[in-house]
Amino acid sequence: QISLCFGFVVMVSVQALGHVSGGNLNPAVTCGLLITGRITIIRAALYIAAQCLGAIGGAAMAKFFTPEDKVGDLGATLLNPSITPGQGVAIEFMLGFVLVFVIFGVIDPNKPDAKIVAPLAIGLTVAVGHLSCIDSTGSSMNPARSLGSVAMINKWDNHWVYWVGPCMGGIVAAILYQFVLSAPPQEYSQVPGESSTEMKRLGKGNENSNA
Repeated sequence: QISLCFGFVVMVSVQALGHVSGGNLNPAVTCGLLITGRITIIRAALYIAAQCLGAIGGAAMAKFFTPEDKVGDLGATLLNPSITPGQGVAIEFMLGFVLVFVIFGVIDPNKPDAKIVAPLAIGLTVAVGHLSCIDSTGSSMNPARSLGSVAMINKWDNHWVYWVGPCMGGIVAAILYQFVLSAPPQEYSQVPGESSTEMKRLGKGNENSNA
């Protein structure tokens, strides 16, 4: 239930705010966009500052409205005692990599059809990632999200793991997609309501009829 809740919140946020800032809710995503030249360093710095302030503010509100006997660790992402910091970095690297790879896939300008399902794809990725690794690292995927909780409970042990792992994973995923696996330009101009596959099929049909 918690995993689905996380995924649903991200999905709705991307759908609602994507037109404002591109739905930049995560420093790992922002790092990926920066390293591939999609945003400037100034814009990236402003995004990350806003993300961190928003996360701290959200965590403060959650703590304020939660009964004192139920606050606990306020959902902080903490390493399982059986997980070393190195393993934690590797797990969060993987989670950040998958998330940013999916995001770059659905915002690819040469795949316009993918934008329709972008919020759903991103939300499901967050939900599955959270479900798969919550017992190991708390499944952060988002350094700002981790910052908000630990700032409220003042428990900073291994917090660096949740910055290094997702951000490095996001950077590698962004570079791999942008320069190796991005979709090629469409061969035919697209009419609204027609998919690129349909346009290619129609184009081939015209070539055959002309022959």
